[in-house]
Amino acid sequence: MPPSAIAPRDRLIVALDLPGTAPAEAMIARLGDSVTFYKIGYQLSFAGGLSLVRQLTDDGKKVFVDLKLHDIGNTVARGVESLVALGATFLTVHAYPQTMKAAVEARAGSSLKILAVTVLTSYDDDDLHAAGYRLGVSDLVEARARQAKVLGVDGLVCSPEEAAALRKIVGHQMSLVTPGIRPAGSATGDQKRIMTPARAIAAGSDYLVVGRPVLEATDPKAAAEAIQAEIAQALG
Repeated sequence: MPPSAIAPRDRLIVALDLPGTAPAEAMIARLGDSVTFYKIGYQLSFAGGLSLVRQLTDDGKKVFVDLKLHDIGNTVARGVESLVALGATFLTVHAYPQTMKAAVEARAGSSLKILAVTVLTSYDDDDLHAAGYRLGVSDLVEARARQAKVLGVDGLVCSPEEAAALRKIVGHQMSLVTPGIRPAGSATGDQKRIMTPARAIAAGSDYLVVGRPVLEATDPKAAAEAIQAEIAQALG
């Protein structure tokens, strides 16, 4: 989908990083019609949250299932097939060539989009070197982006710091989905590579993933709507 076809309110993905389905459902109810796109990650998935995928899609919402799959090809493919049946919009896999190839092949013919995670936004160069990588963050991100493009992956999960460089590599052929978004004045938490919503959009991000600044706000709906307004303003 070309960036111009994405409505500003659909560009905000609220991360339901909550301990169970009851608090997740309560948050969804509080946010109401203000949010159209949700992310379900490890914490909620392991607490029964995958059951919310179908519930949300039946209510007209979009769901990003953030499981960062990485395993032998056959295992990844079977997992992808299960997510296709639930009606999810996005699914993450780690950006290793065999993993990306298996995921792309398994989602063929469906509306599920595969997102490759380049380098986690909590990592910096020192973290990569400690893990045994020779490349630094920017070089590894770019190398994995080029591989993902060749393999037919639909989008990338990247830090906002890498969005502009990646847009030059993948053009508008792939979506850029950006965590590590913190409105001005928000705590950084465990993220090391962060950016405000407006700056991330200006850098080339298509979708912004926001968790704590919305979930922990006194008025989550107002917080979400403020981010959407900032996105719309950044789009001009």
